[in-house]
Amino acid sequence: MWEFVAKAALAGVIVAMVAAIAQRQPSFGALVASLPLISILGMIFLWYARPDTENMALHAEATFWYVLPSLPMFLLIPVLLRNGISFWLSLAAGCLLTVSLYLIMAFVGRRMGLPI
Repeated sequence: MWEFVAKAALAGVIVAMVAAIAQRQPSFGALVASLPLISILGMIFLWYARPDTENMALHAEATFWYVLPSLPMFLLIPVLLRNGISFWLSLAAGCLLTVSLYLIMAFVGRRMGLPI
């Protein structure tokens, strides 16, 4: 149980640091947020729990394919905000787009033999 709490606390600290950095320097905060810090920590934790190279390779490859559907959200939100749409509605639209693209990626990916 304590191991889970430590992992959650570390992830929370990273998110809090990104938010603090972004308040002062939005572009640098975006750079830090775009780093795959949580993915890297997840891989380290996974490797520690199950040091299996094939499992890790599948995890890393699936992560790549699942990052792609999330990227359009970061283009949609600023377009909506700059066109007078509220933050919460823009965020909701971005999330809805991402979920839709995840579902499409999962459906198409399985048919293409991707490890997702």
